This record gives sequence, structure tokens and C-alpha cells, in this order.
Amino acid sequence: MIILKSPREIEEMKPASQIIADCYREVTKLIQPGITTREINDFVAGHITKLGGKQFTKGYNGFPAETCISVNDVVAHGIPSNRVLMDGDLLKLDIVVEYGGWFGDSCYCYAVGNIRPEAQKLMKVAKECLELGIARALPGGRLGDITSAIQQHAEANGFSVVRDLLAHGIGRSLHEEPSYEHIGVAGKGIRLKEGMVFTIEPMINEGTFHITIDDDEWTARTADGKLSAQYEHTIAITPDGPLILTAQ
Repeated sequence: MIILKSPREIEEMKPASQIIADCYREVTKLIQPGITTREINDFVAGHITKLGGKQFTKGYNGFPAETCISVNDVVAHGIPSNRVLMDGDLLKLDIVVEYGGWFGDSCYCYAVGNIRPEAQKLMKVAKECLELGIARALPGGRLGDITSAIQQHAEANGFSVVRDLLAHGIGRSLHEEPSYEHIGVAGKGIRLKEGMVFTIEPMINEGTFHITIDDDEWTARTADGKLSAQYEHTIAITPDGPLILTAQ
């Protein structure tokens, strides 16, 4: 069942998402060669607390850290560690915050130092995929309008869209309906209605869309070892169009 939110409830959801946005604004200053992914995680965890939010990721189904930090070929659910970031790395930082009983969820992609042109293109296209998807999150449309725009843009640029990790509704729970892949056909899928709140979070791979899962049962990698990039926002569908709750 898809839970529609009232305008008041959407307003109540904003603080959690804006804590995430503030985390990204601040952590950007730290992401450079020489820092560890654990240091990034610990900064974000402290900043969430400082702003009055609650982290949710640590302990969720046994996940061991407050954020997911995925580097290079890691698509998602990377576990922060003592890994030192190197010049040329591509980092994805996924943050979930709870505030006032509501959730926000977002992911942002960072270049560490100087990255190769192919990685720059991948980041650019991944961000464009998110933007194209958001632009089609309109009341009266279909979910396929969003997913087809993402798939077409990624594939037109020679990249692929991960199928096995899904976007989701969000509200008083982190994961609500609908759960969906970022591929599809325009005009197909569920009808988009005012009050729907969900994530759009395309994972765009340099090579194959297939992924593997490490022995830790969390870390998802590209099956061919090539790069993956991701950007994610929590959005609400309103009479005026899509509202990006996690906008920076």
C-alpha cells in the first residue's frame, strides 16, 4: 500500500532531509586524498547528532556503520573502514536521517582529487539521470515516465542502470511502497499522485549492470570491476510538481 502524505506531513518531513543536505555541505570540505572512509563516516554521524537528528543505518539489519560509503566499483552499501582515499577515487556517500518520526534518504557522488575523464563523464551522466527522473515526477504521470528517462539517458551515453537495487517510498518508515527499478517504459507503471514521497536513486555503471555481493553480505560491486556512480534525492509529488526534500 502506498501511503500518501498531506501537505502538513510533507512539511514535517523536511527537517530530516535538510539535516542530510547540511551533512553534505559540510563533509565536502573533508573529502580529499588521505582521509579514510571511517573518518568521513564518523564526521557525518557526529554532525547528524549535532543537528538533532538520529542516525538509522547503524544496526539496521546488522549494518555496522552510520553511513554507506562506496568507492569506485562498489555500487552501494559499502562499509566505512580504515581504507585511505586515493587521488582518482570515486566516492558515493549515502546518508539516512530520522527526525521527528520521519525519514530522509540521499546519496551524493564525489570525485577524490583528480579523476579520469571517463569517471567525470559517468558522474555527470548519473547526476543528469537523477535530474531527468525528478523532472518527470508529476501528478497524473506514471512511474515509467521517470524510469524510462533514466534508462534512456544512461544507455544513450554507453552506460548501464543497476536493476537489483531498488528505490522506495519513504515516510515514517525508511522503506515504504513503491519499490521499483530505475528502468521502464514511459506511460507504464503506477499512477503518480499528489502526496507520494519516494526516493529516486539511479545507480549508473560504467560497464555491465550486473552486480555481486561480497562475503560481508552488504557490499555490492559491479560484476566487471568497473566504476559505478549514484545520486539520490527524496522527493515529494505536489500540485506544483516535484519537491526535492533533500536539496542542497
